Amino acid sequence: MKHEHRGEFEKRGGRGPRVFAPGDLKLLLLSLIAEQPCHGYDLIRRIEGLFDGAYSPSPGVIYPTLTFLEESELISGDADGGKKRYTITDPGRLFLSEQAVALDGVRMRLDVSKRSLRGHDRPPQIHEAVHNLRHALHSHNGHWSPEEIIRVAALLNRTAQAIADGTDQ
Repeated sequence: MKHEHRGEFEKRGGRGPRVFAPGDLKLLLLSLIAEQPCHGYDLIRRIEGLFDGAYSPSPGVIYPTLTFLEESELISGDADGGKKRYTITDPGRLFLSEQAVALDGVRMRLDVSKRSLRGHDRPPQIHEAVHNLRHALHSHNGHWSPEEIIRVAALLNRTAQAIADGTDQ
């Protein structure tokens, strides 16, 4: 969905930085609904809680994503006192289990975003290192062998986990 990919968030009335990568919000919502069936408003509050109240997703991002998940038959919405209460479907559970690694990545990026939103943004040296990494990845020009994909993905995932854990690889 267009709105989901922009990752718009509001901070007390104004737009904040992009918090979710494309597809992240869809996976996060699906996982939250799998944990506990709930209404859209409840999901907004739960995500706000994940960010310690620093940011809250707008209804204009949440509800189109819920509609997409419902149309994809990954969740079902039942009217409950005029509001839809969403529950995960069996295909939704299967999709979520197939996306376990991606969901771990979403949760790790969410933690990084939360720290950034609290003012712990990257120092210039780290910003430069990330720029160098992006340049190295783009220099492949889409010519990735299956072995190189596995090698680079493992290297990046180990590095990301080491950064999140505060350890060396």
